[in-house]
Amino acid sequence: MNNTSFRIERDSLGELKVPAQAWFGIQTVRAVANFPISGRGPDRDFTLAHVRIKRAAAVANQHCGWLKDDLASAISAACDEILAGHHLDQFVVDRFQAGAGTSHNMNSNEVIANLANVALGAERGAYRPVHPNDHVNMGQSTNDTIPTAIRLAALAKLPRLIAAAQTMAGEYARIGAREADTVKSARTHLQDAVPTTVGREFNAYAWTLARCIERLRETHAPLCDIGLGGSAAGTGLNTAPGYIEKVTAELARLTGEPLRPAHDLAAQMQSMLDLQHLSGAIRALALELTRIANDMRLLASGPRTGLGEIALPAVQPGSSIMPGKVNPVMFEMLNQVCYQVQGQDHAIALMTQAGQLELNVMMPALGSALFDAMDWLTNAINAATEFNLKGLTVDRERCKNFLHQSVALATLLNPSIGYEQAAKIAQESEKTGRPVRDIVAERGLMTHAEFDALVLKAARDGLL
Repeated sequence: MNNTSFRIERDSLGELKVPAQAWFGIQTVRAVANFPISGRGPDRDFTLAHVRIKRAAAVANQHCGWLKDDLASAISAACDEILAGHHLDQFVVDRFQAGAGTSHNMNSNEVIANLANVALGAERGAYRPVHPNDHVNMGQSTNDTIPTAIRLAALAKLPRLIAAAQTMAGEYARIGAREADTVKSARTHLQDAVPTTVGREFNAYAWTLARCIERLRETHAPLCDIGLGGSAAGTGLNTAPGYIEKVTAELARLTGEPLRPAHDLAAQMQSMLDLQHLSGAIRALALELTRIANDMRLLASGPRTGLGEIALPAVQPGSSIMPGKVNPVMFEMLNQVCYQVQGQDHAIALMTQAGQLELNVMMPALGSALFDAMDWLTNAINAATEFNLKGLTVDRERCKNFLHQSVALATLLNPSIGYEQAAKIAQESEKTGRPVRDIVAERGLMTHAEFDALVLKAARDGLL
């Protein structure tokens, strides 16, 4: 490139070349050079949340009389361009960056300032009349904008994750209702147990997911307590009188969330408790999904030499060498994502306790881990539900055959003939391989039809 492809910008550390057509500036260029770490730029929801904060601050400072009308209008218009989806490629700082997120904060300040200045007839990089620090960042600090942006991004993602889990829970409930009278053998310790139904089994999955959803919902209200206006170290330094209330109200209007100034602004910079609470709820969902996905794979195992009680839709060939093999790939994928999510939660826990004194400087990576966990789990749940769960079928005949091979059916006889006599029937069934059903009929204890009715009642109603 020739020299005309760049412009020269200056900051407190000296001069640097900045790509001529870039909307970002010198501090962003320094950060890109300093942090060639993951190759991943900022999360989209986080970027948009941070820009909304800048817009809300401009409006609040204008109403407080600290920011001139023309500058406030130019900053707001620049923010609106970004919020409409333009210039997102100008947010280029790696997710692993300067502690607390100063680099991303300056990336936003520079992009917005340059957009505003060009709209006012000035040049990129001159930072007149709109300055990144003096005007775009007025009344703010990395200390309060970054944790607020993380909260807002999490609030944007939370409904998507809840909706995905609700859809999956709904599918399990639908299958549960459809298979309410499909009797099968329960299994405890991976051994045959008393009769149950596919309906009961699947309704339990639905109910558990519903409980996880409630725990996710409980995280919403605390996330709405924001520390914006705390400025540096929660002191409110260099903020206009009334700014905190005005900026919170404007941000609430922009996001549609019931945002409130936190009772203690300093605490919202020191503590990541609310984000850890959310991460814990996501981890709980991931743990339950891991268990349920394992059950799906186990119930679908076979098809000839495994349980094979359910069949999952074939979405791709299962082997590069074994013709006709089909694997439960969607639930395998869900398992993998759940393990990653649990790892992200552990990283978040470590970073939550790693803050010192007035600021947690681990926020960029903490936010990234949280965003990944939410996005990955949302996408994985949606994919597993759409491509496997919705097409799941139950092999009712196989369930019936397994049930009548189970020695555990002798348990149903306890109320009528006692534990000891029932145990003898179980032992005979185990020794001869004959179904309990036939032995009971042979001994004249009840007919086949009566025994089948007893099994259905026990499986459906749980009354032994």
